[in-house]
Amino acid sequence: MTQRSTGRRTTGEQGITTAEYAVGTAAGAGLAGLLYKLLTGGFGDRLLKTLFDHVLGLLGIG
Repeated sequence: MTQRSTGRRTTGEQGITTAEYAVGTAAGAGLAGLLYKLLTGGFGDRLLKTLFDHVLGLLGIG
């Protein structure tokens, strides 16, 4: 018996498609915008001060 080719090629799923790339880019930009708004407001100032004070306390400096 001989094997026949069905004419179909199977390709590996390497990389991402254009649509997936667009969704990933939009999600990344949205997250960056959200972080920017949080960190440039009063909440961000308090968060960074608390974090900085905590690190200094762990190091025994503050």
